[in-house]
Amino acid sequence: RNAFWHLVYFREEFGPVFVQEPHDAVFALDSEEKKVMMSCEARGNPVPVYSWFINGTVVETENRYSLIDGNLIITNASETADYGRYQCKAENSYGTVLSRDALLQFAYLGSFSGRMRGGVSVREGQGVVLMCTPPPHSPEIMYSWVFNEFPLFVAEDSRRFISQVTGNLYVSKVQPSDVGSYICLVKNTVTNARVLSPPTPLTLRTDGLMGEYEPKIEVHFPLSVPAARGVTVRLECFALGNPVPTITWRKMNGNIPKKARLRKSQAVLEIPNVQLEDSGTYECKAENPRGGTAFKGHIQVYTFPQWISTINDSQLDSGDQLHWECKATGKPRPTYRWLRNGEPLTPQSRVEMVNGELIIQKVQQADSGMYQCVAENKYGAIYCSAELKILASPPVFSPNPVRLIATLGKDMLLGCRPRASPKPRVTWRRGDRRIQPSRRIINSTRSDEGNYVCRAENQFGSAEMTAMLWVKEAMRVDLSPSRVEVTVGESVVLSCRVSHDPSLDVAFQWLLNQQPLNFQQEGGHFEYTQTQSSTVDLMIRSILLKHAGKYGCRAQTSADTVSAEAEVLVRGPPGPPGVVIVEEIKDTTATLSWSGGVDNHSPISSYNLQARSPFSLGWQTLRTDPEPVTGDMESAMAVELNPWVDYEFRVVASNAIGTGDPSAPSRGVRTKEAVPSVVPANVSGGNGRRHELVISWEPVSEEFQNGEGFGYIVAFRANGTRGWKEKMVTSADSTMYKYRDETFPPLTPFEVKVGVYNNKGDGPFSGVVTVYSAEGEPREAPSEVKASSISSSEIKVTWRPPNPGPGRPRGYEVSYRKDSEQEESGNRKKTVGNETSMVLTGLEGNSMYLITVRGFNSIGQGPASTASTAKTKKDPPVQPPANLVWIQEGTNVSLNWDPVKSKDNESDVIGYKVLLSQEGRVHNQVMRTITPSAVLSLPEGGTYIIEVRALSEGGEGAISSQVRVLTSSGDNGKLSVIGRELWNSLSYWSIN
Repeated sequence: RNAFWHLVYFREEFGPVFVQEPHDAVFALDSEEKKVMMSCEARGNPVPVYSWFINGTVVETENRYSLIDGNLIITNASETADYGRYQCKAENSYGTVLSRDALLQFAYLGSFSGRMRGGVSVREGQGVVLMCTPPPHSPEIMYSWVFNEFPLFVAEDSRRFISQVTGNLYVSKVQPSDVGSYICLVKNTVTNARVLSPPTPLTLRTDGLMGEYEPKIEVHFPLSVPAARGVTVRLECFALGNPVPTITWRKMNGNIPKKARLRKSQAVLEIPNVQLEDSGTYECKAENPRGGTAFKGHIQVYTFPQWISTINDSQLDSGDQLHWECKATGKPRPTYRWLRNGEPLTPQSRVEMVNGELIIQKVQQADSGMYQCVAENKYGAIYCSAELKILASPPVFSPNPVRLIATLGKDMLLGCRPRASPKPRVTWRRGDRRIQPSRRIINSTRSDEGNYVCRAENQFGSAEMTAMLWVKEAMRVDLSPSRVEVTVGESVVLSCRVSHDPSLDVAFQWLLNQQPLNFQQEGGHFEYTQTQSSTVDLMIRSILLKHAGKYGCRAQTSADTVSAEAEVLVRGPPGPPGVVIVEEIKDTTATLSWSGGVDNHSPISSYNLQARSPFSLGWQTLRTDPEPVTGDMESAMAVELNPWVDYEFRVVASNAIGTGDPSAPSRGVRTKEAVPSVVPANVSGGNGRRHELVISWEPVSEEFQNGEGFGYIVAFRANGTRGWKEKMVTSADSTMYKYRDETFPPLTPFEVKVGVYNNKGDGPFSGVVTVYSAEGEPREAPSEVKASSISSSEIKVTWRPPNPGPGRPRGYEVSYRKDSEQEESGNRKKTVGNETSMVLTGLEGNSMYLITVRGFNSIGQGPASTASTAKTKKDPPVQPPANLVWIQEGTNVSLNWDPVKSKDNESDVIGYKVLLSQEGRVHNQVMRTITPSAVLSLPEGGTYIIEVRALSEGGEGAISSQVRVLTSSGDNGKLSVIGRELWNSLSYWSIN
């Protein structure tokens, strides 16, 4: 019998728990798949069986309904028979649970009636509404309108609007262009099916125009708009009127959410991801010059119930109390009801249900089963479930033998823990003698060894267990040294030695501050070694401050556990000081206080005060009063701070071992304002336009402005005069001041200084420097401008610079254009420096150019010179030398070609250019000749390339075809002699 109960107790049997519950579904009636599946799956042991409800009525699984596992299959589904709310039930021998319910809808789109629609006739300027009257449909549909013929759609704007609620087309003010035929197109959002309405003709009446009239709102949202949190709310508002009304929106007693968007010329207000705070009254207003009207409606955001806490499976003894509580949020606030095995639970003498709490007094076996808490409001319901098991079993002991070991001289507790419900009554005996009243053996001796029997019984049965007791020698442990002091970075060894009964194995464990040491996580600082069977050592290498504390060595046998402790003190740099408080702040000082941190067993010798500001590179050490700040102080003054600067302060402690970590930063504070004391650097000037004095400086950093209202005082006077002119520059970022006076000549010397000021007063001036007034732009034009043609594309220009004086040029600009072109289309080219000549390139051949030169400097340009003209030479011949003939004798090559004849618009040929290059090398040898022939000597072996060009005043002509000559490298010595003789007979050679 005991074995039977043992098996029952350990079987993993439990009531059904949902893995998948049904979801809302939309089924398209025109789908090729004619079956609908509502999903449901639960786990449980025994395996659950399933049934379904539709609108609270049991679904009979026959004909069109079938089950595959827990899933409900509906064949040939129809809206009339199958639309509704479905709920799955899963049950086994331990209980029953109900799923949440799911709505099954059907998607379809009917057809418009075939009846012709009557025409609509209105005056020009009048408003009109064209009715869509959609066919039967489910679920939502989208509306659009076709104008005259598909696919020409009506475009929505401030005058025309299509409501996605009614489907109607609204035209606020009809125009002649609106006359035509209108067709309403509807589209099912699930099936994408579309249907077209019969056309509605729109015509204009001939009895005059419609006068202006005030707006009339034809489309508006409901007075109350319920919306689930997280959805997009879409409010429509559109008015008829002449002129076309303007739509505006506002939220009463608040602001329209920033995430909201206005669509369709402000006729639609969209609020995405609507939240509870978006609830409220919204107003749309339509206005035109004739008047205005408004509509108000309220958005009420609701939330589905959501669990805060749920219930868990419970196992109770018969007669115990059950207390479960479930909590959910939601708007409106959810109410609660309870189910037991799928049926409503009602209050009884033992059963209380209040606000999500369930209390059952003195539970009985009949109370076992599956319980569900349901939280619901008008928008939905949620379920959570748990199983209640009432335990009822006789005592059962483990079949394994029980061996107990006691220690000489110590108390021993006889443990007896059978599995049973309810809790059994336990008695002990040794032989025939009953042990009363305690299970504890006091001051164990060898005579206590032997067998002890535990008997457990309750109303369901009884069982016995025999335990064998041995008594062993007591164990002792010694840990040395018991107290040790070390410095950070040093090493220490703790040795743990035990004496114990040799018949028992001993196991060791090291602890730090009563927590087991994790050797892997300590980065190699700890090493465990066992020198003998009863001795272990703990080495701590490169000790850190965090390694200080009480180390324990715990030794354990099957009979006993003993431990010893040793204290390790680690000397190191101090810990961070406590909170830093700014007691007083002035313009250049701050009084700080702090609390001392731990000294880590070495007295604190001094403190460092540090600060950082937006202008510092990290933390900077401060001067203090007194200086130094000794270790017995907890207050000091930081000095030499900058006024009107934001600071944070911290404190760092030092001792004989080193400097510790800094304190946490103080709160940010700003020093008081003061008169500025730092003057601008690098005061200088010069340049500028004629009659200008330009004074420049480097601005003072914000760090040294010392207060608000910072600016500069620019003072200057002409050399030799007494009074200073002072001008205030109010911008702290300014770097320049310009003073203009027509009376002083160029390059007049001035004494200049720049001072500073702020709201607290005037600060010092910089040192006095001499700055010259501007010399101005060049005042004279270059003279003796000459231009001469070099080739068909180049003209050289030379000139003489203006006489020395104020307005000296820093360079020259040459302007040039063809005499047939307008001045605006001309080109300009500047010199790099003060050169007095330039070659113009890229010109057209045989063309007359007009050329002027003017000087310029950093101030501007001077006047232009008188124009000079030059005509480019004719273009070189386009015909290349032809019919090249050559005779090779060793390394000598005789070359002849046909003379090149120039055309009338080309320059005359004055000679030829022969180019010789060795294949694979970059440099060329060039030879010029006035006849159409040449003799060449090739001094090195290899392959040579020969080309010829005609020469003319207009430049080089087109290049001939190539001649390739191959020579041997064996006659180099002789060739060089011939080469020298030929060299002397030729006109000249040059190396490019």
